[in-house]
Amino acid sequence: MLTAMFLAALILITVHSQETEETITYTQCTDGYEWDPVRQRCKDIDECEIVPDACKGGMKCVNHYGGYLCLPRTAQIIVNEREEAAAESTSGRNNVIRRTPADPQRAPPNPTHQIQCAAGYEQSDHNVCQDIDECATGTHNCRADQMCVNLRGSFSCQCPPGYQKRGDQCVDIDECTLRPYCHHRCVNTPGSYYCQCNAGFQLASNNHTCVDINECDANNPCAQQCYNILGSFICQCNPGFELSSDRINCEDTDECRTSSYICQYQCVNEPGKFSCVCPEGYQVVGGRTCQDINECETTNECREDEICWNYHGGFRCYPRNPCQEPYVLTSENRCVCPVSNAICRELPYSVVYKYMSIRSDRTVPSDIFQIQATTIYPNTINTFRIKSGNENGEFYLRQTSALSAMLVLVKSLSGPREHIVDLEMLTVNSLNYRTSSVLRLTIIVGPYAF
Repeated sequence: MLTAMFLAALILITVHSQETEETITYTQCTDGYEWDPVRQRCKDIDECEIVPDACKGGMKCVNHYGGYLCLPRTAQIIVNEREEAAAESTSGRNNVIRRTPADPQRAPPNPTHQIQCAAGYEQSDHNVCQDIDECATGTHNCRADQMCVNLRGSFSCQCPPGYQKRGDQCVDIDECTLRPYCHHRCVNTPGSYYCQCNAGFQLASNNHTCVDINECDANNPCAQQCYNILGSFICQCNPGFELSSDRINCEDTDECRTSSYICQYQCVNEPGKFSCVCPEGYQVVGGRTCQDINECETTNECREDEICWNYHGGFRCYPRNPCQEPYVLTSENRCVCPVSNAICRELPYSVVYKYMSIRSDRTVPSDIFQIQATTIYPNTINTFRIKSGNENGEFYLRQTSALSAMLVLVKSLSGPREHIVDLEMLTVNSLNYRTSSVLRLTIIVGPYAF
């Protein structure tokens, strides 16, 4: 006796003929099984293969005797083959029809005889029971939001992809709660979902993984140099430029504004760089330093009766014969008053013309010039003094020996400026002989401190 689980409608049709009778068996299988003509018994239907999307939400479909199960993908399944064989052997009931061996394919002699079919089946034109497609005939009771799937002898109401049954209703599956679906961000939609990537990334061809965007190759956003990093990029500027506040564009760096010592004289800012310039009479050395130009060697514009004297930032032309009456020129820049001339008795015996230049704003005190006797007389005493040109007290004459003295700058001088200082050496012997000589020093103070 079969259990109620495998109960099926049984029909026994006996056909008699004058020849030897043969029994023909028709078998009706229960739900979840179908007849196997080779093995002559009911076999299980693999719903996991014929039912579209049998399991949702990342579950795996496992075929079961007479049905199927939806289990986690990590579940381990153990199949008892003996129970499977027993289930298949008890899943059907035979209907017997007798045929003669002379015509085993011949239909029963009374084709108009109505047979009784199980629920979900109907009699065909060939007087056999065939499955009723309830989904095609519209005899199912599936809801409008469900899909009808025909089964042998029955039908199934299933939810469309992206939905799952909850009672009799189909509700959306929030795939974003089932990890892992998306690499970065998941956006749930009715019946589906889609993935989004963070800024600086884009979806790969699998629509799940996010890959870095190389902004420098795709569309270089930087004004000058671009460096790609994971999920973003960094802009850098060429030397002489700096990033603006938007971190993309580059602005010229005003090197002249950053430091007042970058150039010795004047800094000129240029796009991406700077240059140093020097005033007239100087030239740039080493890119930043100003060096005096010796115009006496390059562009001497003095006359033949003049000598050229170079100073810091310029030059001067002085007469080759600076002597004034009653003095006469005896050697270069040396004028002597002849003893034969009575006027000379009250005047210094000789006047020597010297020229020197100093930078503006020189640090003080500073030794700038040494005066020394050129002729040594026995039993004489030499004294030194500033005879003229020191009305403002800028200089001090310090005697360093019996024959020499040092001119000291005690007040800073700013140029351009010219000072003429007379330095006198007075010589006295034991016989009360007195004589003197003057060194007329022309000091040219340059316009700058370099």
